[in-house]
Amino acid sequence: MKRLPPPLPFPHFLLLLQLFSLLVLLPLPRSAIGAPDDDPGSGTGSDNKTLSPYFRVRGARPGVEALPLRSTRVDATVAGVIADVRVTQVYTNTGTTPLEAIYVFPGSTRAAVHGLTMTLGDHRLEAEIRERKQARQIYETARSEGKTASLLEQQRPNVFQMNVANILPGDEITVELRYTELLSPEDGVYSFVYPGVVGPRYTGASGAGPEDRWVANPYIPKTADDRRAGLTDPDAGTDADGNPVSTFDIAVTLAAGVPVQEAVCRSHRTKITYDDPSTARIALDPAARADAGNRDFILRYRLAGEALKTGLLIAEGPPGAGGAAGENWFVAMIQPPARPVAASLPPRDYLFIIDVSGSMRGFPLQTTKTLLRGLFPTMRPQDTFNIVLFSGHSTSLAEAPVPATPANIRAANELLDRQYGYDGTELLPALRHAFSLPRPEATSRTIAIVTDGYVTVEHEAFELVRQHLGGEHGANVFAFGIGSSVNRHLIEGLARAGQGEPFIVTDPAEAEAVAARLGKTIASPVLTNINVSFDGFDVYDVEPATLPDVFAERPVILFGKWRGPRVGKITLTGLAGGGAGEEGEGGNAHDSRRFTAALFPGATVPLPRADGLSRLWARHRIAQLGDDVEAGAADREERIAEITRLGLTWRLLTKYTSFVAVDHVVRRDPGTTPGPVRQPLPLPRGVENSAVGGDIPTSPEPGTWALMGVAALVLGAAAWQRKQSRRRSARS
Repeated sequence: MKRLPPPLPFPHFLLLLQLFSLLVLLPLPRSAIGAPDDDPGSGTGSDNKTLSPYFRVRGARPGVEALPLRSTRVDATVAGVIADVRVTQVYTNTGTTPLEAIYVFPGSTRAAVHGLTMTLGDHRLEAEIRERKQARQIYETARSEGKTASLLEQQRPNVFQMNVANILPGDEITVELRYTELLSPEDGVYSFVYPGVVGPRYTGASGAGPEDRWVANPYIPKTADDRRAGLTDPDAGTDADGNPVSTFDIAVTLAAGVPVQEAVCRSHRTKITYDDPSTARIALDPAARADAGNRDFILRYRLAGEALKTGLLIAEGPPGAGGAAGENWFVAMIQPPARPVAASLPPRDYLFIIDVSGSMRGFPLQTTKTLLRGLFPTMRPQDTFNIVLFSGHSTSLAEAPVPATPANIRAANELLDRQYGYDGTELLPALRHAFSLPRPEATSRTIAIVTDGYVTVEHEAFELVRQHLGGEHGANVFAFGIGSSVNRHLIEGLARAGQGEPFIVTDPAEAEAVAARLGKTIASPVLTNINVSFDGFDVYDVEPATLPDVFAERPVILFGKWRGPRVGKITLTGLAGGGAGEEGEGGNAHDSRRFTAALFPGATVPLPRADGLSRLWARHRIAQLGDDVEAGAADREERIAEITRLGLTWRLLTKYTSFVAVDHVVRRDPGTTPGPVRQPLPLPRGVENSAVGGDIPTSPEPGTWALMGVAALVLGAAAWQRKQSRRRSARS
């Protein structure tokens, strides 16, 4: 029997343990709590705002050379569903060393960022648009040479980053950002949101990717010593003496194009006045400016009324070359009734495409069954429906749509009950099979796709849906992502291609609520089989190429370019229920089923500028191309080149184009290299310290972990020593 080596003497072991403890307990670099952006596909609405505006500063000592935000001024003009926004913020460098600042701010995925101006003292920098790599190279060169420079990049679709190099002590910095955004209604209510602040986020530093690590948490926890230390009170927005540290002001002009039924702002105290039925002005109450910047500004408004309204926005581009010069733009809107009645709703045809593959087994499939059981009762006797199940192959409930009778609904439930999840996920054959099924005449078709999205054919699926949107075979597509790790890109892309809505269900308890939401959304189509014609009005580059049905929950928007004289008419036609065609103005005519709306460009007053309409057209096109690029389209490089061209032409911030500006005056010794420090933010109003660790950490600090580790080692060493003693006793 082989003898074991003699054990390490226990005193020697303790000595080594003490040396190890000293090493472990040495001061460790403390990493900041991460504050990453939202998951870009959460579908909750908060994913359109990720980071609050703040400066991360290079070349300053923490707590000494901060860049406090002094004031924010927002001027917005909302033209129907289009918001043109100018944000002016003033910061100061109260330190003693030159700085480089990184300005990070949130935005909507629908925002078209088209301009930025940075003023530092007497130096005004107007950024120019360049290809992203070229812009970064220009900026880095200027920074290393000691020149003041600025760089604006898109890190994510809803996260933007502004770099400002070589800011001298005493500089006052004015940032003016300009963007245009398309507003989308929910339940018939539009919301204009200025994202002033966002709640804390957390991610482990080791788990963050290269693009996430700059998103360190900039929040100040509330402590009893905050006021004595002169720090900002997160709720009050004041310093130790009660004076406002940062003021916020906003003014919104709402030029709806159709009558404004209601406008309200519950997030802030405001004054609302009306110039006429379609124009409202919203101003912040002066007494509310001191603490108005620690939360989002939310203006909600409702358009139209009980009858279907149409509206037309016209803009004439200036003569010349580049941008919107030499081109004219229009936006046609169909606004459905605010409260449609049953008599105004045409029959509907539902087509449910259900993933029953192996990856759906268990919770996803059970949740799907719960979801559909909640949807079936929303169907009326005059409606029809069908179900397509797919895994490795496809099958359907019937060869043609069946009436929504109790017997047919019972048969559908029995079919679903027999599904347990197996085989592959052949999505494309299922879509082709579903689109080939017959559709009853004069009905509004709604397609609901339910899947976890575990496929690699996103691009092909998007194209297939687009091909079957509008006209005789048109439909709206609502995509449901079911499961704990959904392919959100597929779900959101399908809904976007199908002019529908994405829904994500990660908890079985959410299924019934989501079913009710979908039922409410698709239960009230007021206009189907929509067609548009242009008589005497020369148009081109119209987006979208086909028009989906009009739902009570959202309008349809058609925008494009026109040339020649502003004459002729735009005619919108469709099928509606008995009460949906009560427009009665501008030459409109209807019977109990047919709706016709005539829009006259010559009778429409042009907007003062064409920039907003042109940029939104380009932004819509860029989003479509971006979907294809992310899905791995075969002509990916060509689509990237087209995105880049659109960004450069229309001066839009994209994933492949950035804004850069350089002042050629050398303001700093090129031999110095500043280091980074962040300026923290006050916590958003109502958020407690536990969200960021605060006074009571939610996880142990490095030293605590070290003590716990040493304790475990001591206990382990004692147990090991006892075991060795027993073994020696046994051998003796």
